[in-house]
Amino acid sequence: MGMGGRNAIGAAPPTPPLRILLGAFGDPGHAFPMIALGRALAARGHDVTLQTWTRWRAHIEAEGLTFAPAPEYHVFPSGPEPLDFYEAIVHATLDTLPLVQELGPAVVVADILTLAPALSAERLGIPCATLIPHINPHTGADFPIYSIGARLPRTPVGRAFWRRLHRRVENGLERGREELNSTRRRLDLPPLSHVHGGTSRQLALVATFPQLEYPRVWPSHAHVVGPLMWEPPAEDVALPPGDLPLVLIAPSTSQDPRHRLLHSSLRGLADAPVRVLATWNRRLPSRPLPVPANARVVDWLSYARTMPHCDLVVCHAGHGTLARALSLGCPVVACPAAGDMNENAARVDWAGAGVRLPRRFTSPRPLRLAVEHALATPSIRARAQELARWTRVNDPGQTAAMLVERLASNRPLTDRVETLGVGLEPTTLRLTAECSAD
Repeated sequence: MGMGGRNAIGAAPPTPPLRILLGAFGDPGHAFPMIALGRALAARGHDVTLQTWTRWRAHIEAEGLTFAPAPEYHVFPSGPEPLDFYEAIVHATLDTLPLVQELGPAVVVADILTLAPALSAERLGIPCATLIPHINPHTGADFPIYSIGARLPRTPVGRAFWRRLHRRVENGLERGREELNSTRRRLDLPPLSHVHGGTSRQLALVATFPQLEYPRVWPSHAHVVGPLMWEPPAEDVALPPGDLPLVLIAPSTSQDPRHRLLHSSLRGLADAPVRVLATWNRRLPSRPLPVPANARVVDWLSYARTMPHCDLVVCHAGHGTLARALSLGCPVVACPAAGDMNENAARVDWAGAGVRLPRRFTSPRPLRLAVEHALATPSIRARAQELARWTRVNDPGQTAAMLVERLASNRPLTDRVETLGVGLEPTTLRLTAECSAD
């Protein structure tokens, strides 16, 4: 990959209007980036259908896209009659095939967790891309195991340690390949000889900041396009009065059911020289929240409308919240709760755009210290602002849309999307981001 630039994949000539099918699991972290991609494709004149959960129908249609309901199955361990994951894929694919046959799209783009549209497209011989709406989970042999939150090793000993541990991961990946191939046989598809079979080898769109990706040699089909962001429309909320630094507490909408982060933040920052704006994201706390004089707590707010006024965001490090903050030049204190939040927190700490606070330290005093450190360290804010400049120069939606067009028109994807940081150390990354933004 080359260095970042204003026209990363060249000024591609306009393509004739295409019929495009997008498919995404209905969780916001997967549905919202796909809506952003659909909006970018529609703005370029294409006829876009998005298959996802019914809860997003009104928003999808408001963006000028056609909505198609996705099969919604209860997958273990939840639900009254949960299905095995791969059994659900079979049912969902058979339910999706008629939609794909009827639409006859030029290309299908499926979320990394949403295999039914991809398998349907493969059965019908239609080109298919994968949208990875976060950091690429397919790690290198020298990388820490994904999602545990370890930092990139800096010594040969550290790299050898992770190579040994990856042998166990490889066994699990091989089992996954066998299970997926069993599913493919039931759908009359040939077996795959490689792991990570749920990710297209025609085109994979990695929708994160290139500055959060560890240096690696990327395969020719993978392109780091930048974060694809969308959120439902919302009104402004009143900010706490005054001119002290504004800290936004933005917890996950799905993790931390007891609101540990909210309680710790409100207690820890109660007498700090900051203003605090916090939201409980319409998940009613089980016990009263301590609301100090310098804080305002609301049930819901728009991150896109609120974060431009903030000096710091305290969050669980879900990718959508993290990307929104960094795209607006707002550094973060990342307090991961579960899953890939650990990885996101490690990456933002590695990139120098925030402070990581492990879950075991998410209590009032450590959280206040982390906030004070982030606010008092100019390099952290400067790094977040570099990422914001990169987003303004490199339009992730347009980049992803042009790549989808190229796949649909069978043009070779040999012009690499030029992103920052591949093969570079973090110090070089900072200089590169500065130059490409000017």
